[in-house]
Amino acid sequence: MTFSNELGQKIFKGCGCLSIGFVVLLTIFVIVALCIDDEEEEDGVAQTEQTGKAEQKDSIVVNEVLEGDPYKELDELIGLENVKREVRTLANFVKVQKMRKAQGLKTPKMSYHLVFTGSPGTGKTTVARIVARIYKDLGVLKKGHTVETDRSGLVAEYMGQTAVKTNAIIDSALNGVLFIDEAYALVPERGNGQDYGQEAISTLLKRMEDDRDKLVVIIAGYPKEMQRFIDSNPGLQSRFTRYIDFPDYSAGELTDIFKMYVRKNQYTLTAEVEQYLTQKLDSVVRHKERNFGNARYVRNMFEKCIQQQANRLSRQQNVSKAQLSELTLEDLQQTFR
Repeated sequence: MTFSNELGQKIFKGCGCLSIGFVVLLTIFVIVALCIDDEEEEDGVAQTEQTGKAEQKDSIVVNEVLEGDPYKELDELIGLENVKREVRTLANFVKVQKMRKAQGLKTPKMSYHLVFTGSPGTGKTTVARIVARIYKDLGVLKKGHTVETDRSGLVAEYMGQTAVKTNAIIDSALNGVLFIDEAYALVPERGNGQDYGQEAISTLLKRMEDDRDKLVVIIAGYPKEMQRFIDSNPGLQSRFTRYIDFPDYSAGELTDIFKMYVRKNQYTLTAEVEQYLTQKLDSVVRHKERNFGNARYVRNMFEKCIQQQANRLSRQQNVSKAQLSELTLEDLQQTFR
């Protein structure tokens, strides 16, 4: 009987140790997962810390509003001078019309919806988030958050489900901005009788009218394809009348964006590395293809560069703080290879 009790106690203690070990491992796993999620929430195309807290589900990203001055953040963006002027002009026009209305003067009917045209990685999503906050500042929107999606977030696979799916996303965007990237995908260039993109467009247009005082829609994509999309439906033509074009970045601007990533992540570059970087990016821009990623290309290049640094330093011992911070010419050369 004594032997049985001792055996039971040993088994119990063993199970207890296993349980404690399991809990510890589970806790570590959760902490690591949370850290990874936090890293993945960063928007690589954004050039300032204005993106807000992002909640991503499938192809839908909800960005809550951060405190701060959206006009200042607009001005701090690298390049995009014409875009900044257009947004400032829009904000000034809204402000003055509100002043006229307050004085009992007539004001023209305004559409706050926007069309952003340009290549990938030119800052369209970043500016959409800033515009949402400016609209909040002007009293156009109560909340000023952004809900970002594309065709897959609006269109369902089966008949009758698209309207439900589209309405749900619009509901989440009320009092804020609904940003639809590559909106032209809702109308395939080659017509398809089984496509439900038109149902999503019809639902969107109806809600834009029904909720005109609490919903702003910004659609984005390549210029030619976006024009085809707008021309496909009279309702789109009447609601989207203001266009803002986002030009590709110059080699100098891409260099500045790379240096911004270096600075924000506490790295350094030597003068030799900066000169090489400028030369290589100038060559990249001169030979770019239509789908060149602009700022996204630079972000990916920076990530590869710090990986090359890690490969180089991992073979050394007693690495100093200065060495951990410095990106060398070798790191950059390996990146471009």
